[in-house]
Amino acid sequence: MAGTDQRSGGRYKPQVGSQMSSPNVIPMADIMLVLLIIFMVVTPMLQKNKPVDMARTNTARDMQDADKEDAVVVAVTRDGNIFIGNTQVQKADLSGQVKDRISNRVDKVVYLKSDARAKYGDVVAVVDEIRSAGVDQLGLLTERNERAAQPPPPPPTGD
Repeated sequence: MAGTDQRSGGRYKPQVGSQMSSPNVIPMADIMLVLLIIFMVVTPMLQKNKPVDMARTNTARDMQDADKEDAVVVAVTRDGNIFIGNTQVQKADLSGQVKDRISNRVDKVVYLKSDARAKYGDVVAVVDEIRSAGVDQLGLLTERNERAAQPPPPPPTGD
């Protein structure tokens, strides 16, 4: 009998190859690298406010409401440009824009963040425009100094 194996009683039994004992992780690594690149490209686009280098203070208070999705944040850059969120506005239009954004709110709070190197006169003019829009509270956003976050040294003992 040609083509049959005499030992298995006339039936053909294919030989099983050796099994791979470790998973192939190269496709997973490729997928992870692609996802990392996508997140690196998309993350800067998710910022809802204009980034500025804010002034650093030792006695900064936490304002968690400024991080909310619907918070009205006005930014003044070092060259005097004014932004509401990521949208640039002119100083003449600022009062109307702020008034539109807070008109249907119960709490009429606006947060102002300014570049540490912005001209003082530009910041005061923006504060005046925001106040003329009928804002109840104006929060000035600053950065906290890292040195101030450390607890004060213990008092000396009277030995």
